[in-house]
Amino acid sequence: MYTATSFAAVLALAPAILAAPAPQAAPISAPASYVPAPVPAPSDVAATNVTSHGPYTGPAPTTTGALTTTFLAASVPALPPNPTATTYPSDGMLHDPEPAPYTPAGGLGTNGTEPVYNAKSDFDFESLALGLYQEWIELDLFHWGLATFSVEDFEAAGLTANDRALIEFMGDQELGHATLITNILGAAAPVQCTYNYPVNTVREFVDFNQKLTRFGESGVYGFLNHLDSREAGQLLLQSITTEARQQMIFRQFDGLFPMPVWFEVGIPQSWAWTLLAPYISSCPANQTRLAWQNFPALYVENNPNPARINANRTGFGETVGNSSAAPLDSTVVPKADTCLNNTVVGEDCSPAISQNRSEPLSFPGRQVFFSWEEPGKLVGPNNSYVTTTTAGAPVYVAWVNQLNLTYTDLTITGPNAGYTFQPNSSTYANDPAVNGTMFVALTSENITLTPFNLSMINPFVVAGPALYQAG
Repeated sequence: MYTATSFAAVLALAPAILAAPAPQAAPISAPASYVPAPVPAPSDVAATNVTSHGPYTGPAPTTTGALTTTFLAASVPALPPNPTATTYPSDGMLHDPEPAPYTPAGGLGTNGTEPVYNAKSDFDFESLALGLYQEWIELDLFHWGLATFSVEDFEAAGLTANDRALIEFMGDQELGHATLITNILGAAAPVQCTYNYPVNTVREFVDFNQKLTRFGESGVYGFLNHLDSREAGQLLLQSITTEARQQMIFRQFDGLFPMPVWFEVGIPQSWAWTLLAPYISSCPANQTRLAWQNFPALYVENNPNPARINANRTGFGETVGNSSAAPLDSTVVPKADTCLNNTVVGEDCSPAISQNRSEPLSFPGRQVFFSWEEPGKLVGPNNSYVTTTTAGAPVYVAWVNQLNLTYTDLTITGPNAGYTFQPNSSTYANDPAVNGTMFVALTSENITLTPFNLSMINPFVVAGPALYQAG
């Protein structure tokens, strides 16, 4: 018997299943005017393309803080590897009987059990709900930009009718993603909210999109392989790979090199929620709340500005608004220094399939300045979440990108202010680890972690993450 969730998932696959040709005794020629009857499709979840916008101005919330229950420990303890983690000989031979022809033994969800596409733990539900919050804001943001800026505004930024049609299609993709996760979660799935964007021009809209999709994509990579529900993870994988394409397209619209890294980075859920929550103004009173932490905000004061021919001349505050994922400010760059529509080879940053700029946006040894907030600030939907930290004093800057976690020393220059120098680290030879749109955070410790257990850094995060526009 199907559950509601698994039935919805089966319906989602129905067009592909029903489209397969049925066996026939002989081919039958269809009339030239024949049009196949449409295959019934599952309904999309209810949504509005563009909601209301602006900062939250409503009453004080009656509930504040993350969703919580009893704690079993102050943090997850660090343990040695599983004793069986290295027992497989990995010699290219088969070591167990095959359950069926051409089917090597092992794997998860490979024993023929019918898949059920639902949440199977608190971890699953909270992770998928976070992903749904992200899908909702992207659906709104993409359509909002098209409704807010004129055709002339887009064309002045180098974006044609074809480009605008692509942005609209990407917004429509988000409706499918929101429908998918809503069907997995059921009646308690978070619904659409209202939002507040730090955007005044098309160029800022595009840059904000490439940053928002960066932490949305990375936030899913961080939890995908930890889900108890392998079935839900499979469907989420097939949506997040679409978002990866969106992020690259917005980089191309931003005049950036489309994919300057060898590996895409994953981040913990609390990092993604910290970056996302400030842009959500309000949600319905009965909205499902999240369990993830909101860290104090971190600001990169001299974040490289991709609107400049030479981003290394970026001054302080060349972003719109004061947020950890703030877009570039296209209005502060003198005309002589702007790269948009520049005709010099290597200096142009107009929308293109690829732009290989002569001057990199950043470099090893670049002095990077930070400021950060104290904990206790109300953020997120209806100002109902509170920033917190369990870390000590800030000592290090954690640089998180590709497969790497690199620490540099933080030099304190005043209250909640300091600087460090961009590290010279590589993932492999000829692949600088610090590149693209990446993440930085302030920490009290420099513990060694890898992509699969990066969330264990959370107890030591003082502030952040913030996005750093390295390339």
